Amino acid sequence: MARFVPDPEVLRLAEALGALRRERGLSQAEAGARLDMTSQGWGLYESGRRPGLFRPDVQRRLTAALEATPEDLALILARTASPASDPASSGVESRARVFEPAPAKSLSAAAPRRLQLSSDELAPWAASGVVVEYQPGVWPRRGQGCVIETRDGGLRVRLYDHADADTLHLLGSGALDQAETLLRSEVISLSAVTARLDI
Repeated sequence: MARFVPDPEVLRLAEALGALRRERGLSQAEAGARLDMTSQGWGLYESGRRPGLFRPDVQRRLTAALEATPEDLALILARTASPASDPASSGVESRARVFEPAPAKSLSAAAPRRLQLSSDELAPWAASGVVVEYQPGVWPRRGQGCVIETRDGGLRVRLYDHADADTLHLLGSGALDQAETLLRSEVISLSAVTARLDI
């Protein structure tokens, strides 16, 4: 017959129940007698071998026998919680999933820039006179507007299609449906358009 091994979380709760009983100066027999229970019955809760210790009604009943509340039990549990995992435990364990806040924007991040279009090459996406706001350092998605700074000092506004190891594939050279290919070696920066402003 396999030996019963209580869950580590149940054991922690059971140990907190024992600590709460000892704080109240009661033996297991005295605590059990308050619930018409034997000392062995109470001992099963403190050893984590009796089911139901996580149930709120069971916790209320047990803590009431100690003239305490489930909140008192939770406080002891928090006090005795160990951040390190038990080295004697076996089996597959996983670190808890922690959601971290989004990192704050770096002070060194480039501020958004603006550029006014002087042609209708990208109509109807954006016509002459529209101001595009773009974010240096942010790579565009497929079909999104982008601003390309080239080594010859030019700035081009295009729709990003895709890229491979050596080239950028763009739309909007002369008309929205006309494709253009640029060598990456000719490009200083590629920035995503984040807004179109009619000014």
